[in-house]
Amino acid sequence: MTVATKFMSLEEYLNYDDGTDNLYELVNGKLIPMPPESDRNQQVSISLLAYFLQIGLPPQLLRIQVAIAVTGGRATARIPDLTVLSEDLALELRETNRSTILADMPPPTLVVEVVSPNQDKRDYRYKRSEYAARQIPEYWIVDPILAKVTILELVEGLYEEKVYTGEEVIESPQFDRFKLTAQQILTGIM
Repeated sequence: MTVATKFMSLEEYLNYDDGTDNLYELVNGKLIPMPPESDRNQQVSISLLAYFLQIGLPPQLLRIQVAIAVTGGRATARIPDLTVLSEDLALELRETNRSTILADMPPPTLVVEVVSPNQDKRDYRYKRSEYAARQIPEYWIVDPILAKVTILELVEGLYEEKVYTGEEVIESPQFDRFKLTAQQILTGIM
């Protein structure tokens, strides 16, 4: 479902305020309302954030639902469930008045999407190409529905994927201290 009938620019999106606490992505110039996350998806995101803190990532590098401007035919801004910033990006965001990663900023180090029902194309297909074009080195797709975690590593402009299930320990190209299994991530029990 879209909200606005006219196409919006990224600047219009960044300044948009409908007076509610609703969260929107901008997809090809159209404002798309984000439904409330399921309890399961929230548990996965928060547990991953807590685990990253536990293995020593500084809090200033972690974000829940930060908007990222990505390349598209028209203006597009995605809102992943969890984002790990580079130190340079964290410094640049500190100087802004809105937590949005613009196209002229460095890319995040990692984005994590937790698949919601009926949203698999969005996470597996559209965001995959958008995040690759944005040069995000690592993209995780946590899929509680299919009980798998897909780790995508950017290699020469395209993502190479490795799929983990059950008790397989995740191997993160960016975070060598990460030692959780797919099952631990999927259940949100670390």
